[in-house]
Amino acid sequence: MSDTSKESLHKLLTDLHAHRIATYDPKALQINIDQRQLLVNTADVTRYPKVGDVLSSFSLHEVNDGAISLDQLVADGPAVLIFFRFAGCPACNIALPYYQRNLAPELQKLGATLIAVSPQVSDRLIDIKVRHNFDFKVASDIDNALARKLGILYSYSQAARDASIASGKTIGEVVGTGTWELPMPTVLVIDQERAVRFIDVSPDWLVRTEADVILNAVRQIGAHEQPAVAH
Repeated sequence: MSDTSKESLHKLLTDLHAHRIATYDPKALQINIDQRQLLVNTADVTRYPKVGDVLSSFSLHEVNDGAISLDQLVADGPAVLIFFRFAGCPACNIALPYYQRNLAPELQKLGATLIAVSPQVSDRLIDIKVRHNFDFKVASDIDNALARKLGILYSYSQAARDASIASGKTIGEVVGTGTWELPMPTVLVIDQERAVRFIDVSPDWLVRTEADVILNAVRQIGAHEQPAVAH
């Protein structure tokens, strides 16, 4: 096992926050902290899918390949969906390369499809895939349709909206949706029967799912589906 497999996403994101403490304007930093804490305090877990729930059909728009359906995603094995905010999100630019190093190669061996999902419009979203040379799929969830169905959307607080407006470009303009809504970072593992086998929603976007947790969830699918061995 390579040294990179021991990498901690928690440590990488903790280091990002430490850098912000050292370099950010205190008022801007507090708005960021308060928004994340508000999301933690108000998260409604009853809206999320439960393990065992069978998902209805949906379609995403892969930035290179166009429309891709749920049935296509699980045609050859489980699908792992990682919802992230947008291509310019600093935490996303740490988390997704981490998954490229520590998750994508092992998922490929397990026959699972990895797809990173954001509401950002495709012609802007492609930037993060090209910049990091991702070998997994990156797709636009047009109008936040899937994230809304999954109950993982959040809206900017008033303070965060004011800061976004003051920056000269609102988040709706950056993402291309024209709204204040973004998905909370979420990992969703779906089996070939379209059933949810694992879900982890992170209201605080500086707390995200470690690769080994996701891999264990995918391996459990294979373990449960192995035929019984006669003795």
